[in-house]
Amino acid sequence: MLQDFKAFINKGNVVDLAVAVIIGAAFGKIVSSLTDDLIMPLIGYFTGGLDFSSHFIRLGEIPANFTGSVTSYADLKNAGVPLIGFGQFITVAVNFLLIAFVVFLVVRAVQRFNKAEEAKPAEPAEDVVLLREILAELKKKG
Repeated sequence: MLQDFKAFINKGNVVDLAVAVIIGAAFGKIVSSLTDDLIMPLIGYFTGGLDFSSHFIRLGEIPANFTGSVTSYADLKNAGVPLIGFGQFITVAVNFLLIAFVVFLVVRAVQRFNKAEEAKPAEPAEDVVLLREILAELKKKG
């Protein structure tokens, strides 16, 4: 059973999948930072200081002992106030679109690379070359 497990783990597909998951997790963090730290602030700047992450709709009452800011999504959420955080949703949607676009570009690049490799004609095997030489010699003699 242990040998079967080792064989399963050592197969290329399983190792490739594990590497892809790890790289995907790291890539997700990069895209989240790109969105949160660069793109969304730029969108906010060009839309007159609009900060999407702080846009929400409050659905419930604020507790009497609430000490945070009534305009802070994080404070209200931590206090247990029911909220619809549509600004956060917009940020996540932009993250998704960026990830999807980058994956599209990577897949397209891989497909182009594979097509370039397929386009190269394979050189004939050594025995085929030898047989062609023999055939050419026989044609000369005959």
